[in-house]
Amino acid sequence: MHRKLLVSAPRIARSGIALLILVAGSVIGCGSPAAPEPPSLKLPTPAANLSAVRIGNSVHLAWTMPTRTTDHIALQHPVTVQVCRAVEKGSCGNVGSLSLAPGKAGEYTDELPAPLTQGPDRLLRYEVILNNHAGKSAGPSNAAYSAAGVSPPAVTGLNGQVRGDGVLLNWEPASEPGRSISYRIERLQLTATAAQDAPRSVLAPAVPAAAQTLMVHGKDSADPGHAIDNSALFNQRYRYTLERVATVAVSGQSVEIQGLPSEAIVIETIDKFPPAVPRGLVVVADGAAGTIDLSWSPDSDSDLADYRVYRRDVHGGLPAQRIASVGVETSYRDAGAQPEHTYAYSVSAVDQSGNESLRSPEVEETLPGR
Repeated sequence: MHRKLLVSAPRIARSGIALLILVAGSVIGCGSPAAPEPPSLKLPTPAANLSAVRIGNSVHLAWTMPTRTTDHIALQHPVTVQVCRAVEKGSCGNVGSLSLAPGKAGEYTDELPAPLTQGPDRLLRYEVILNNHAGKSAGPSNAAYSAAGVSPPAVTGLNGQVRGDGVLLNWEPASEPGRSISYRIERLQLTATAAQDAPRSVLAPAVPAAAQTLMVHGKDSADPGHAIDNSALFNQRYRYTLERVATVAVSGQSVEIQGLPSEAIVIETIDKFPPAVPRGLVVVADGAAGTIDLSWSPDSDSDLADYRVYRRDVHGGLPAQRIASVGVETSYRDAGAQPEHTYAYSVSAVDQSGNESLRSPEVEETLPGR
């Protein structure tokens, strides 16, 4: 009996070890349960690029709608947007609301009430608040600033004149005492932009963008009543508008108030203006080579096409004849001159529209006999 007990004891021990291992394996395999995640509040991410531009008596707001919530879940439905406005340090009161899809460009125009379009300049602060379906938000957007007060008057009497140095714009002047005024010219090219690979003068500027904004700054609040657009290209059609812009400093912020734009005018820049007369003509005979060499100073016109060289036999009694067109090079070798003849040379410049300048003063030179 004692022997049986001795034999069975190890079996019991081994069974106990196996049972412990099985229990431990079960615990390790299942793992401890994790803490439950909080439910998403589905709060839209606040807008971060709100901007404000005042034109006349309206403030135009723009921003980009988010595409995700604050916990990085994609927004699936339109978002309710509240627009608020504060005057100086006052509270931001609601001025409008709208519903916009995620990721879309947001726009809102705040038509200022009469009290904010008169009187002294005051700071306006705008914010947009994006609410979820339960009317909850993650906070306002960045603040965008504008100004209350009187808008600069609209520009009247705008007209234009094409000159050799650009387009001269004129308008009816109006003074704005106590304000820093500039004049914003919006120019739109209505004709197709010239191809970049088209043959052009090496002195010609780069082709400008079709739409450009040009600024003219007033001096001591005086309205100049005119401005020259010297970046316009010839043989194009341009649409011009112009507005006054007041820059005011209110409550530590520098803010622009833009007046209403003028009526648009269209200017066709037909090139009727010849280039400048070439200068500095030098003529030197080379008896050994049997040639006469010419050189002159380069012309500064941006639409220069070529130079034309004229020669007159001083003792021949005939008028000067064109003997060469040399492109934009500023030198020429006359290999057709006859020994012991005296010649009078002159040079003219031609632009890309075919306008030819007057000829330079004649310079005489004699080719010696060989």
